[in-house]
This record gives sequence, structure tokens and C-alpha cells, in this order.
Amino acid sequence: MKRLMVPLFSIAAWLMPTTASSAADAYPTKPITMVIPFTAAGPSDAVGRLLAKTMAESLGQPVNIENLAGGGGSTGAGKVAKSPADGYTLLLHHFAHAASKALYPNLTFDPVKDFEPIGLVSYGPYVLVARTSLPIKNAEQALKYIRDNREKVSFGHAGVGSGSHLCNILLMSALGKVKFTEKTYRGTGPAMMDLAAGQIDFLFDQTVGAAPFIKAGTVRPLAVTSQNRLDALKETPTLQEVGLKGFEVTQWFALYAPKGTPKPALDKLAVALEAAIKDPPNESKFAEFGTLVFQAGKRGPTDARKKLEAEVVRWRKIVKDAGAEVKESKTKK
Repeated sequence: MKRLMVPLFSIAAWLMPTTASSAADAYPTKPITMVIPFTAAGPSDAVGRLLAKTMAESLGQPVNIENLAGGGGSTGAGKVAKSPADGYTLLLHHFAHAASKALYPNLTFDPVKDFEPIGLVSYGPYVLVARTSLPIKNAEQALKYIRDNREKVSFGHAGVGSGSHLCNILLMSALGKVKFTEKTYRGTGPAMMDLAAGQIDFLFDQTVGAAPFIKAGTVRPLAVTSQNRLDALKETPTLQEVGLKGFEVTQWFALYAPKGTPKPALDKLAVALEAAIKDPPNESKFAEFGTLVFQAGKRGPTDARKKLEAEVVRWRKIVKDAGAEVKESKTKK
């Protein structure tokens, strides 16, 4: 009997990796969840739903959206970091993912080490918009108004660590450490509604979120955060044009899986993501959003990792220089 035990254990040990490999090769066999770490109906949600529909067609399984807002995106990211590394829970996040480590010193996950990048998606600037009842007509007047009124001026943002909050940090620093009043929302969607209703003065939002309100005339576009003007907002200057030299914030999206996700699953996800980005109707939508997709051949997993690592370094310096680190992190799950 003892002589039989060794072969049996050997067979079992040999079968275990084979079974795991077969499961990865068969992926996906059930629905996939894409976590959007911001509220529904917001700009990030729009990008995620655009991708999910086409990726589901490529993968042969539903890709369901789960909106999990909080902590400037760190709540949703934290959930994905702790999810099983099997390819069934993904994270679509923007550049605030890179800034989270600098903002939250007690963060319960590492934005680089705890994730497997699947690929880069799209990028574009923010647009600074104002309520239409403010006594200003352009960006130059807006900057003077902010300097003159300081704490009396109100800016909305989608939570500490969100893209809109990071834009606020940069603006206060660029204006000579001017401090204005900030109002926190669970997403820029609710903030934009309040701006249109005249409840706050200013907001930085992604072009995808601001475009309908600008078109309707319920908010006033003042400036974009890119180096160059946007085709979709040709009459709107950049903040650099109106005197804030070096002011640039680019909103970029990437798709991630938990660290340790099997390579066969990651490869299939990367192929599905590429198909979604190249899909002609999706390309038109991205253009409508006022964003650009990353260049083909330069948006894969390796490119996404390099981009993330570089942005972590960049935002560490920005947050430190602005003194914007959150002293008591509330990101524990």
C-alpha cells in the first residue's frame, strides 16, 4: 500500500497545474464584472459601458458594469485588488489611480504591484466650466475672479483623489497657492447638475461629461487642460494660453485585472479590449466625447504598465509640492 501512495500523489500533483491551465485556456466560462470606481451616468461610466458591450461580443460572455464610488476611485480599485485573480473582476480607472498612492499614505493596495494592466484606452483633457450667472465671460476674467474672491469661490469635485479634485489642486498651486472652497460630490455628474443650477461656481470635468451641458448652454466653457485646443471646443482656449504656463492634465483610461491573473485570460482580455477600441461605432463615440484613443501598437499591457509607473512618479511630486496628502486615509476596506 505504501508503494502505491507515491505514484498516486505524483499523479495528483501532475494533474493540478494541468487542470488550472485548462481552466485558464477555457476562459471565460461565466459573466465578467467591470468595476467603474465612480458613479453611474458619469464620464468614466460612459467609457466603461462603451467598452463592455463590444468586449462581451468578443468574449462570448456578458461584461457587467458595477459602479462602486468612493475615495476618489480607491474604493472600487481596492475591491478589485482583493478579488480572485481569475479574470472575472476587472477595473477601468483613469489617472487618479496613479495619484492614489501619493494622496493616501495608508492605502490598502498598491496601484502598480497589485494589478495586471490589460491595456490603455483613451485620453483627453478636462474642461473648466462655470455657472452662466457668474459675472465673467472668459478664462482671463475667471482667473481674476478666483484670485479676487478666493474662499468665496466654490469648486465642485468628485471626491478626494478624483480627477476633478486633482485639477483643483493644480489650479490652486498655479494661482500662487490660492485657496478656494471645494464641495465634494459622489461623481462629477451630480456636481455638473448643481453647477447648471447655479449652486456652485466652477467645475473641472471630462469633456464627455461636460459636452451635453455646454451644447445646451447651461454651463459656460472657459478653458481646457491640454497643451492644444480641442477640435470639439475650438473656441475654448487652453489654460496655458491664458497665462498658466505648464498647466496640463490629461485624463487617460486603462483596464486592469488583479495581480496574478493567468496569462491566457489576460491575453484574451487584451484582444477583446483592442477589438472594442477599434470598433468603428466606438471610434466615433470617442471622438464625440472629445477624447482620443491611444495609438495602435502602443496601448498594450506593457505600454499601460509604463504609463502607470511614470504617472505614479509625476503625481507623487505634484501632491507633495501642493501639500495635498490626505492625513488620515479612509480607504480601508
